[in-house]
Amino acid sequence: MLMKSYALLALLFQWIASTLYSAESTPGSWTNWRGPNYNGSQTEEVSLPEKFGPDKGVRWKCTLPGSSAATPIIDEKRVFLSSVDMGSDSGNSKGGLVALCLDRFTGKVLWQKNAGSGYLPGGDGFTHQLDSKSNYASPSPVTDGKRVIFFFGNGDLVAYSVKGAEEWRRNIQRDYGNFCFQWTFSSSPTLHGNRLYLPILQRNEPVHGRGKPNADSFLLCMDPKTGKTLWKKNRDSSARKESLESFGTIIPHKGQLLVAGGDVLTGHDPKSGDELWRWGTWNPGHKQEWWRLVPSPVVGGGRILVCAPKKAPVYAIETGLSGTHSGKVGLAWSTENQTVLTSDVPTPLYYREKFFVLSDLRKVLSRVQPKSGKVEWSLDLPGKYKWRSSPTGGDGKIFLMNHNGEVLVVSSESGKILTHAKMGDSYDDNTRSSVALAGNNLFIRTNEILYCIE
Repeated sequence: MLMKSYALLALLFQWIASTLYSAESTPGSWTNWRGPNYNGSQTEEVSLPEKFGPDKGVRWKCTLPGSSAATPIIDEKRVFLSSVDMGSDSGNSKGGLVALCLDRFTGKVLWQKNAGSGYLPGGDGFTHQLDSKSNYASPSPVTDGKRVIFFFGNGDLVAYSVKGAEEWRRNIQRDYGNFCFQWTFSSSPTLHGNRLYLPILQRNEPVHGRGKPNADSFLLCMDPKTGKTLWKKNRDSSARKESLESFGTIIPHKGQLLVAGGDVLTGHDPKSGDELWRWGTWNPGHKQEWWRLVPSPVVGGGRILVCAPKKAPVYAIETGLSGTHSGKVGLAWSTENQTVLTSDVPTPLYYREKFFVLSDLRKVLSRVQPKSGKVEWSLDLPGKYKWRSSPTGGDGKIFLMNHNGEVLVVSSESGKILTHAKMGDSYDDNTRSSVALAGNNLFIRTNEILYCIE
């Protein structure tokens, strides 16, 4: 009888343990830069933290080897980050490129890899940045739960198993020619339909001694298991100089790949890369030569939102297009008469059937109706620093962060600020990572620390 009781207790404890493990090992995830819906929103409507700070509501925090604009990528058990290692000394200068994996629930470093070769146009080297505001670790990694793929602005593309074993490696510059970018290249890779996609939208002439004459802009499709190229498709544009450059990410939508850059928005067949349609331009006559594009497109409410550079308007393009269009054809609305509705760097958010557009130059967050473009509310953002991370949405809240590591929590309904938390140190002035949402937790990356907030 006693033995049966012990056996029953053992089974009970086993069931409790398995239940707890299952509950913790299968929460929501954030497997690519813009989250599970490719629009900056969380799939599950779960409770998310509202009141927090660097010493309040922190489940764990981890000191990082260096800064990066890369967003934390989260699967069921792990957090993946791209970084530079400012403590490394490779070659003649500091700044190795790092692939990092943390335990999702404790913040413990599970593995850390020297992922970047340091390849630069003209030869090998280890300089980790081209300009003072970004570095080669700016692209966000991407995972399918089996492997995680890291891309760096120097062209290094590396796949690891989620346990840290290197599966394959290649360098896109070595394969297809040196990049022609004035700034540090930072497009993130996209995993969709068992394929890996990467856009290389660059100028067609050397810049600051980098690149080659008549360089093509192209889209690349690869097998994520091997890194082998499945197709490479040139993407032509009549844009000039810097306006040919794009730092956005390919967004999949209803059997198409959406690509913004070179003054136009295009839709492509995922199987072949063939262009299915094109709309443009927000740069009539391609007169503006210095309009590099940073935001990625975002889809919602039957509209594709694309942001022209600097303080130019936002454009809402109809879905379901075919062929080549320009001007009013295919255009649902634009914000030429809405000066606050613009975005130079942040990618807009689509959440709860609304667009949320963050103007980093005018420091305004606006909620917008997708069908009409009507602005339902606008919020002036506090502080002296730029708000350049892309907004994310979940639990009726909008999360955004500025260069100083200040995080705002804003009600998606009223536009009221619910929390203003200073997460960065006083000397931080270039925090650019977006807040990631997974399960009931926030993942906030400042220049030096990754926080898990509960």
